[in-house]
Amino acid sequence: MAMADNPSLTDRQMQLLRMLYKISNSTDVFTVKKTQGELAKELNLTRQALNIHLRRMREENLIRTGRGFIDLTERALHVLGVGTTEAFIFLKIQPSQREYVYENVKKLPSSKIFRVTGEIDIVAVVPQARLDEFLEAVSGIDGVISTSSHVVISIIK
Repeated sequence: MAMADNPSLTDRQMQLLRMLYKISNSTDVFTVKKTQGELAKELNLTRQALNIHLRRMREENLIRTGRGFIDLTERALHVLGVGTTEAFIFLKIQPSQREYVYENVKKLPSSKIFRVTGEIDIVAVVPQARLDEFLEAVSGIDGVISTSSHVVISIIK
């Protein structure tokens, strides 16, 4: 059954939804969208063996699973030594290469990419865990004049 873009909610449900949003914490989610069959094949395991490992990781609160996805929890990221902090990368682009750069930057591992006015042309929001990968890839794109990276150390509001 398809979900409507604007579900029909009561006033109380809207009040609850607004309250939940207001008190919620913003988090980055690292999701794997592969079937267990695909993962088992890549790891050279049977599906049954993979299920045993996934069950143990669920019990340890390292992953959440559902139909067609596996989410890594913040605990898993901590165990891996990977932070969920975001980094902002500012890119200055050669004007004649804008469209080419836009198309290629969209393919890179990022949460959001903004085209902006001013001294820089693009602001990319990248999970700190993917910062090196992003910077290495963007350095190979013709038309990128310069980059400047800024890692969030704390959220003020």
